[in-house]
Amino acid sequence: MNRTALRECAFQLLYSLEMQKDDINEQIDLFFENNGIEKKYEKDYIIDIISGTSENSEKIKGIISKNLKENWDLGRISKVNLAILKLSIYEILYKNIPFKAEINEAVELAKKYGDDNSKAFIHGVLASVVKDNNIE
Repeated sequence: MNRTALRECAFQLLYSLEMQKDDINEQIDLFFENNGIEKKYEKDYIIDIISGTSENSEKIKGIISKNLKENWDLGRISKVNLAILKLSIYEILYKNIPFKAEINEAVELAKKYGDDNSKAFIHGVLASVVKDNNIE
């Protein structure tokens, strides 16, 4: 499985965990089983995303909030868009994934899973995050 497909799987699991707060380890195991994820590097990548976004959740939420337009807060963001933003911000800030590639992949996820406004919203927030953090 290539990085794009793995990122999509990580997004799907992250979104699922946003929706259901049940036993996380059980959900991860079921997700791997149901999606045929068997290779160690695939599991490691997805688990890193889940644990990394969880461990840095408050900081990531703060970054998202700081980069929203006026009169917006986290409560207004759809769970799909929130999961995409968490994943992307984690990879840009903590995994040093090149921001241009990450934003492009995030926009593609938004096109596929979000609503009509998701693409522009995701792009705008992530561009603001990159600028705000002086990422080159």
